[in-house]
This record gives sequence, structure tokens and C-alpha cells, in this order.
Amino acid sequence: MVLLQEMQFTSIQSSLSLLCLSLFSILILYFIAKKKSLSKSTGKLIPSPPKLPIIGNLHQLSSLYHQSLYSLSLKYGPIMQFHFGQVPWLIVSSSDMACAIMRTYDLTFATRPSAVIADILRYGDVAFEPYGEDWRQLKKIFTIHLMSTKKIFSFKTIREEEVRNLIGNISSHVSLSNNAPIELSKILFSFMIDVTCRVVSGKFIMEERRYDMLREVVEENFRLISRFSIGDLFPSFSWLERFIGLSRRAIRNRKKWDLLFEEVIQAHVQSEEKKKGGDNFVDIILSLKNDPSINPALTMDHMKGLMADAFAAGIDTTYVTIDWAMSELIKKPDIMKKLQEEVRRIVKHGDMVTSEDLNKMDYLKAVIKETLRLHPPLPLLLPRESMAECKINGFTIPKGTKVIINAWAIGREAKSWEAPEEFMPERFIGSQVDYKGNNFQLIPFGAGRRICPGILFATATAELALANMVHHFDWELPSEMTREEFDMSDSPGFSVHRKNELELVVKMFTPHITN
Repeated sequence: MVLLQEMQFTSIQSSLSLLCLSLFSILILYFIAKKKSLSKSTGKLIPSPPKLPIIGNLHQLSSLYHQSLYSLSLKYGPIMQFHFGQVPWLIVSSSDMACAIMRTYDLTFATRPSAVIADILRYGDVAFEPYGEDWRQLKKIFTIHLMSTKKIFSFKTIREEEVRNLIGNISSHVSLSNNAPIELSKILFSFMIDVTCRVVSGKFIMEERRYDMLREVVEENFRLISRFSIGDLFPSFSWLERFIGLSRRAIRNRKKWDLLFEEVIQAHVQSEEKKKGGDNFVDIILSLKNDPSINPALTMDHMKGLMADAFAAGIDTTYVTIDWAMSELIKKPDIMKKLQEEVRRIVKHGDMVTSEDLNKMDYLKAVIKETLRLHPPLPLLLPRESMAECKINGFTIPKGTKVIINAWAIGREAKSWEAPEEFMPERFIGSQVDYKGNNFQLIPFGAGRRICPGILFATATAELALANMVHHFDWELPSEMTREEFDMSDSPGFSVHRKNELELVVKMFTPHITN
């Protein structure tokens, strides 16, 4: 009996040993295969931080993704493989590699990868639509009919009226504040909603109920897109999305967008103001709906998508740029003074800075460029996906590779910028470097086929608002705060705001008159 028990125990031990050996062999083969996932055809491995099973490299991310990826790129290189959960991504952190993606292989990387939340929220739009005939048609409509140079010029009256309202709003705060700080971030956010509402739909959305709904859905959109969904990180567990993921929130927000847009479109359809080539986006889109030259014809979802692009991109990114510009100026009073001297020399006291005045303000334009370099509104540009295999820097990139370009890191690239962490607008005086997609060391709006089509509108609005703010007012930190204590930290998110909302003391500018 004892001998039989010993034989059974030995048999069990042998079986367990064999099972462990088999599992160990499978794990080794699994990790070897995963390590070769992006470079199997050449044997040259793309540098990658060490990862953990299942979660990949998620443990190496802080809440500020752009900063974490930048720090890792300094160690692992300007082209790096990073596993967001189970899914490998290519992270690009240099102007040379960005040029390869967005110029040399622009067509190869012209599509967007599928994403759970973006697929729920998007209509047929310019930002997230996969590359194809629908996208080309929408991009053409956006660039020719909605955001052409001529059309943006036609919006100048709206911009100037809303900037006048902004200055009036700040003046009212001055008279009531008794030198107490004003909540400038909130004022700027409301200003950009007003401008965008006027451009997109006239004054229809500015009625209180719709206005509040718009703020709510825009803010929720950015919260949702800023977060990972279970299905994107762990495709094998995507079934959990319906129970504990963000999908339900995204579906609710999509329904609110639908309700708002359908009200706007229906009101314009019924309005006598609707006319061909009207003075706002909705009128223009409606005039194109039955245009035989638009093929494929615009659907209701396409119309909603074009409006969503304008609201989601136009409001947040422009407001963030003005907010960061004011933050940098208050941190560097010598730069603030230099900018005020330029604006006040060109425009006499009491007058509004107009769109025509901006062309004479080289230092103002340099301040905006430097703000976009250090604080790109979308530090991680919208993702791309390769539609064919290609070779970059000696690495073979397979078809279907997902790519993130870190514009925040590229704006700090030591080979491109002297003292890259310093706010120095002077670096752009006399420089040909611009943000319009030709200079890859400065790409806050992207480049190539997927460049943001709203560049001109966003920068024209930011320049006009900033010029008038520094022209009419003098700005100071709250009395209890020193410039060393002034926090310039980023907040987590899809578009990067200040960690703390900007609160400043503001005084009406009174010129010193000498006898």
C-alpha cells in the first residue's frame, strides 16, 4: 500500500512538473512573440520600455500622458513602442520622425484607428472619420466653404463684436471687484462659446437652455475622449465595456448632441434667414445639402459632424491658448510690458484693436507661436493608423500600426530650440518657422492631410482677444502670491488646461500724460 501511494505521488509530481514546464514554455514563446510585434520582418526591435503582462506599460504612465511619454522618449528614443494595456502603439517624439509620418508617409498614415468612445461620439466628421471618400468630401467642405481665408475674413465682424463684449465683461468685473482677482479662465471659456455659437448657428444657441446644454456636452465630450476605455486597452475583455466602461456615458452624451443639433438645424430650415451661402455654418451646410457637386450627398450625420467639429475643436483649444498666453505673460512681466508697448503704440488709447491692426503686431504673433510651442492645445495629436507597411528610421512598421505624435515633446526638442523650457517669444522674430504644417518642430495643429482645418480661425480669434486684453488693461497676480509661487502645472486631459484656473487682478489702463 505504501509503495502504491509513493508511486501515485511520484506520478502526480511528474504530471505537475510536465504541466509547469509546458506553461513555462508557452509563456516564453508568448513574450518572445510579443517582443517582436512591431519589427518581426527585420529583426531590428523598436525600443520599448519593459512591460508587464496584461497591463503592458500602463504602470509607467502618470495622469499627464504627454509628460510621461516625453520622459520615456528621452531614454528609449524618438520612435518608441508603448503598450497601452494589450495594444502596442508607436510613440513619435521628434520633428524628424513626425516629418516621416506626416510628410514622407502622409498617405500611409492618413486614417484614424477605431476607438470605442470616439466611434460612439463621432458623426461623419473631419476629425475622427477614417480616411476615404467621405472624409475627403467633408474636408473639402470644411476648408473651402466653412474655413476658407475668405470665409474667415467674413467672420471678422463677429470676432470683433464678441471681443468687444469680452472687454466690456472684464471692465464690469473691474468696477465690482475692488482689486479682488477675477476668474479669467471662466470668462475666456464663455467668450469662446459665444464666438463659436455666433459663427456656427448665429445667435440661436445662445438662448439660455441651449447655451447651458452646449457647455455641458462640450465639457463631457472632452472628459470622455481623455479617458481610456476597457475595450481599447484590453480587447480580450471588451465585453466588460457594457457593464463598467464609459460607453453608456458616451451614448447619453451623443443623444444630447443629437437633440441640440436637430433643434438648431430645424430652426434654420424653418427660418426666413436661411439662404444660399449664409453667414453661419448651419446656413452654409444647408445650402450645400442638395448641391449636385457634393458627392456623396451630405447626410444629417455629416451635417451634425461638421457642427461638432466646430464646437468641440473651436471652443476648447482656442480658449486654452489664450489662457496659457496670459499665464506666461503674467509670469514674465518684461514680456508682458514689451507686448503692451507694441499694441499701445499701434492702437491709440481707448480704441479697440481690429483684425487689420493684427498684421502690424509681430511681437504679438511671436507670443502666440511661443505659447503654442510650449502649450499645444492637444499635446498628443489625434492618433493615426498605418494603411500599409512602411520603413521608418530602419524599422519596419506593419500595416495597422497605431501611432501617437507627441507635439508637446517636439516643442521641447533640444536640437530645434535653444533653452526649450523657457518662454522666449523673441525666438520667432525674423524666423520663418510657423505652425501651419510646413515646419515639423512646431506642429500644434498637426500637418499633412489630417492637419486641423480651423487653424486660421483659431489663431485669428486668439490674437484679437489677447491684443485687446493687454491693450485695455494692466494685469497683476493676487497680492498674496509671488511669481515663484504661481503654478504653471498642466491638468490631465485630452486638451491640456492649467491645473488651477487662472485668477488675476485687473486694472483699467490709464496712459501716463507728461507735460
